[in-house]
Amino acid sequence: MRRWGTGPGRTVGIVGMGGLGHIALQLAHAMGAEVAQFTTSPDKATEARRLGADDVVFSQDEQRMAARTGRFYLILGTVGAPHALEPCLSAMAIDGTLCLVGIPEQELRLSALSLIVGAKNLAGAGSGGTGETQEMLDFCGEHGITAETEIVPAHDVNTSLDRLARNDVRYRFVLDLA
Repeated sequence: MRRWGTGPGRTVGIVGMGGLGHIALQLAHAMGAEVAQFTTSPDKATEARRLGADDVVFSQDEQRMAARTGRFYLILGTVGAPHALEPCLSAMAIDGTLCLVGIPEQELRLSALSLIVGAKNLAGAGSGGTGETQEMLDFCGEHGITAETEIVPAHDVNTSLDRLARNDVRYRFVLDLA
């Protein structure tokens, strides 16, 4: 997010509120950006606001999405599940960037016109190197950003994997091997 100038005066959208998304939301908020959480689950609105969202957008609600056309300079896609990219591109400002950090299960499909109109950018970002990771961890420490976890005893690992497959985890499992 730093690469795209996230900070005061910038509007950032976070797509997905799982393991990556809930951290991205906290980071963007701590960097001073106005942050909107995109979700398909209305029941996540309270949690998104607790983590720092200024706005919660139900991405399957066409009217709410249309009301945010051209608003975001950066949208960070953190989900791997199949989802339409076109609504995200419509929500981006001129010269905005859709950055994917979640790895989609399927090939990306989008219209070239949705990138051309508004000079929009499509990018990806990996985990960064040791230096960037340390800077991020230091920033998290300074701003009290932590991952929400559920500690799972080793003997419950199979149950946890089943829950993970059903998307029944908020936000990360930590396996206790003690």
